[in-house]
Amino acid sequence: MTHVLIRRAAHAVTAVVAAAGLTSIGIAAAQPSLAAVGCGVLFDDFSYSSPSDPALGQRGWHVRTNAGGPGVPGASWSAGNISFPTVDGQKVARLQASTNGTAAGTSHAEMSLSDRRFFEGTYFARIKFADTPASGPDGDIVNQTFYTISPLRYAFDPIYSELDFSEYLPNGGWGESGPTNFQTTWYTYQADPWVQDRQYSKQNRSVAGWRDVMATVANGEVRYYIDGQLVGTHGGKFYPRQNMSIDFNQWFIDLTGHTAGGTSVWHENIDYVFHAKKQVLTPAEATARVTSLRAAGTTHTDNVTADNGCTPGTPDNPPAGSTTRIVSNWNNKCVDVPGGNFADRQRVQVWDCTDGTSQKWQFVNGTVRTENNKCLDVADAATNDGAAIQIYTCNGTAAQQFVLSAAGDLVNPQANKCVDIAEWKPDNGALLHLWTCVGGANQKWRRG
Repeated sequence: MTHVLIRRAAHAVTAVVAAAGLTSIGIAAAQPSLAAVGCGVLFDDFSYSSPSDPALGQRGWHVRTNAGGPGVPGASWSAGNISFPTVDGQKVARLQASTNGTAAGTSHAEMSLSDRRFFEGTYFARIKFADTPASGPDGDIVNQTFYTISPLRYAFDPIYSELDFSEYLPNGGWGESGPTNFQTTWYTYQADPWVQDRQYSKQNRSVAGWRDVMATVANGEVRYYIDGQLVGTHGGKFYPRQNMSIDFNQWFIDLTGHTAGGTSVWHENIDYVFHAKKQVLTPAEATARVTSLRAAGTTHTDNVTADNGCTPGTPDNPPAGSTTRIVSNWNNKCVDVPGGNFADRQRVQVWDCTDGTSQKWQFVNGTVRTENNKCLDVADAATNDGAAIQIYTCNGTAAQQFVLSAAGDLVNPQANKCVDIAEWKPDNGALLHLWTCVGGANQKWRRG
């Protein structure tokens, strides 16, 4: 798409500067051994006060203020166009773009995690796109985005990588006359004369309102989703070849659509962003992860490594297939299958920790499994307080989805309730059930 020429160049400069800065302080040089490093998870609920909130920069977010493309030549990029209001009951990151029809009166917005650590895995954001401006006349050729990008070192750079999860044009543009949403996977390009090499999908319809925007990057294939529906599958030579930054921006492609009569102000709102490195999740699994993090009161976590030789998982989220015990923080007893009886509907208890098979569990794709491949399960898919926790043949249902949060809550996202030691019984044989998460010690767990 010829209209993105200036954007590529500007992002290349920004990313190179960011990478150079990290190297200068030794971050990029740190390469833990394969055995020591997990891949990590990013979640940000955007609970910040302003673009000058110290936590924003400490967590790696860069708010753009430098001039240049993409968009209208001579327009500005302002930190004041980033804010964190409450929208529809949730704190959001708001990107504002405004124009009065002149370059001097046009400003764009961009924020990015500019340290390039992001490659394969699942990317997920909830975004409120707009078909009309928050104020002023309609008609602007505006672009509302979520993407990852790397630097272009030179023309036709063979390792250039960019994934545009959504570029939404509510008033068309780039040859489209109506609302269009693009997903684009880039191989490379030349700036002058412009030559592009990319694969794209598009939806010629409105996506205004809250949308779940997701992509999985694995095994040579990029799969794009909107609201859980697959909208594009790209691969081959277009598959990314290096780490990228995570970016959101909103900008005007040109000023041809602006209607005389005042300044138009556009809003793109982002509820959260989530990334699980080297983990391929379904849309339902990604939603369950976010639900669990929020249920635990987590507003931010980020332990994503830049090392692509990592094994999916962290000390708090070990690689799929590895075994662990699940230990109560309250009485140091372990989740146990009584007598090693792995029959369907066997209730689960706590017992003094041993090295036995009855206490060995695996965290696999959102499930908690015994070594002989039975799943931790909420009996009859119930969601009420007191619902029994049992084992059952793995069947992929929501009753078998559990997430151990950073706060130590073992949550079933379907019920949004916690695994709980029933009646606060401290002894061996105390049964487990589902209960409203209250932060009690009998609901706190760790791997051990």
